Amino acid sequence: MSDSLSAPQPTRLNGLSRQALLRLVMPTLFAAVLLFFALEAPGFLTAGNLSSLLLNNFVLLAIVAIGMTYAIAAGGIDLSVGTALDFSALAFVLLLNAGFGLHVAIPGALLAGSLAGLFNAGLIAGLGISPFLATLGTLFIGSSVQKLLSDGGQPIYLEAQVRSGLVSERLFGVPLPLLLVALLALVYGLLLARGRFGREILAVGSQPLVARYSGLSQRRIVALVFIASAFACALAGILLPATVNAYVPMSGNAFLMNAIGAVFIGATLSRHNRVNVPGTLLGVLFLNVTANGLLLIGWNFFWQQVATGVLILAVLLFSFASRRLANS
Repeated sequence: MSDSLSAPQPTRLNGLSRQALLRLVMPTLFAAVLLFFALEAPGFLTAGNLSSLLLNNFVLLAIVAIGMTYAIAAGGIDLSVGTALDFSALAFVLLLNAGFGLHVAIPGALLAGSLAGLFNAGLIAGLGISPFLATLGTLFIGSSVQKLLSDGGQPIYLEAQVRSGLVSERLFGVPLPLLLVALLALVYGLLLARGRFGREILAVGSQPLVARYSGLSQRRIVALVFIASAFACALAGILLPATVNAYVPMSGNAFLMNAIGAVFIGATLSRHNRVNVPGTLLGVLFLNVTANGLLLIGWNFFWQQVATGVLILAVLLFSFASRRLANS
């Protein structure tokens, strides 16, 4: 018999096809989660629930996670995002209660929140302390300062006559907080993906030795990254007290772990498993949808946290496995 009649050999996916299939896993999983909650969670697809999910859950975490994206893209991490948010919130409430208008309270809050980034920049770029240890120190210091300034951690409420209507404002029919997220994501996303500064950040984060020998000023880049991270969190620090009409000490720390998880979930959607702002936003939406759906099903807060942790771990394991498969 001719060799042409021999049994066909199994075909093997080339690297490009394999990577394309791997990138479909997360969107497929997201679609499956949405379908599951649409069928099983009462009221999940109602306008009221979706509106609450976006305005009360998505906005603040998205802003914090965008700042975290920059820190992780530079090869570090920012454990003090909550401190920057809280300092901003404290300044915002105190300035409004003191009789100053929004034209003073907003810049004052942004400056107060950015001070955490400046402090981190001094520790990391100036003293050479690792981002993990530097921002951990800022977290502890910030928590202690807040307790000292708030009588041991007591909330400071916005006085009724000065309460801000920022979160209820609309522009072109779109809530102002959502527009703020869109604007921040556009600026930070374009800078990271297309701008020279973004290329420098990614170079420092992925190939620090190459960046150093190329003449890049790593100290300048790292300093700007942590200031940019704190500035983004300071924006969230304005929206949080405007939403709950109070400053609650250490409340910003609640966003830390989910922000880290959202960034790494978003990285799995990238062709090169690289952190990016659009992916981070999808990661935030994924986490919020999961938490919201589990709440509607009847799971309590603690089981929601367990499910979120398992989800983040699964995504990280998937990311690791996809890198191994892509390189095999």
